[in-house]
Amino acid sequence: MGAPHWRQRRPFNGRRIPVERDIMTITEFSDLGLSEPLLRAIRSENYETPTPIQAQAIPQLLGGRDLLGIAQTGTGKTAAFGLPILQELSENWEKPSPGRPLCVILAPKRELAIQIGESFKFMGRYTMVRHTVIFGGVSQNPQVAALRRGRDIVVATPGRFLDLMNQGQLKLHDIRQFVLDEADRMLDMGFIHDVRKIVAALPDERQTLFFSATMPKSVVGFADSILNNPVRVEVTPRATPVERISQNVHFVETSEKKELLINILSDADMDKVIVFTRTKHRANRVSEQLVKAGIPAEAIHGNKSQGARQRALQRFTQGSVRVLVATDIAARGIDINDVSHVVNYE
Repeated sequence: MGAPHWRQRRPFNGRRIPVERDIMTITEFSDLGLSEPLLRAIRSENYETPTPIQAQAIPQLLGGRDLLGIAQTGTGKTAAFGLPILQELSENWEKPSPGRPLCVILAPKRELAIQIGESFKFMGRYTMVRHTVIFGGVSQNPQVAALRRGRDIVVATPGRFLDLMNQGQLKLHDIRQFVLDEADRMLDMGFIHDVRKIVAALPDERQTLFFSATMPKSVVGFADSILNNPVRVEVTPRATPVERISQNVHFVETSEKKELLINILSDADMDKVIVFTRTKHRANRVSEQLVKAGIPAEAIHGNKSQGARQRALQRFTQGSVRVLVATDIAARGIDINDVSHVVNYE
């Protein structure tokens, strides 16, 4: 006999009516109605004031509403959906059945999935809620082993998730919350068919959270098809640069680009720089040229192994590498603190 359905095993609170809160009165995380274990984790990282998307979304999500969030990377959206999910799942916690998670979070890239997993690790450190991260390009065996031990939350890229679902390693009967992050990027990368297959396997009674940086017609139609009377939260104007960013253009011949970049990087204020190139070959070449010029640099792109990409990101994040040269694999979804400058090389 299979495991009982979550409605029997763990009663869901249903579509609760959220408490209306005046966003202007929310100045601290303690104003959001979060539980003490979550507040304790937040305090341990010295976070005090929620970002606009957190102040707007968390009360609605705690109330059980579906949500359409229009927000870019760096706005704090992972905590905006992560804290309510952790609170819901930690109430009356019971060990989840093997291969039957209660929450699924889909992300378009493995780097973003890993980053979301790290955020859940810190936010949920004082709860019993456990998660695992699933993505392709590596052996599935450790991922399957984690699922068999029982995990409340699965953070995944669509391809590997669908593979494990088709193998019977993942069963979605118990899903209470479904999060689709970077939906516009998901569609751009051709994951729409995989995502639709996953959505079709979800229970009708669930809470759905849909995040996208932009809302073209294709994304709007997809959101309408999976959301149930959602609250809409938009925290940044569409297609508008962040106001605090100063932008400059240098007109230069192609043959002089390398020397100009090296000259620009001689400025000591450029202490944590991402350089974007058009191709993987160019990323490698620019990185090698910078290293020869005495500027610590690493390249990151799709031809690098998962381990090499993670090591490069870690070295850049920790400051042992000053320049990260990247193709568009790192253009969206990778949230790195304290980047001083971004250079669009091509």
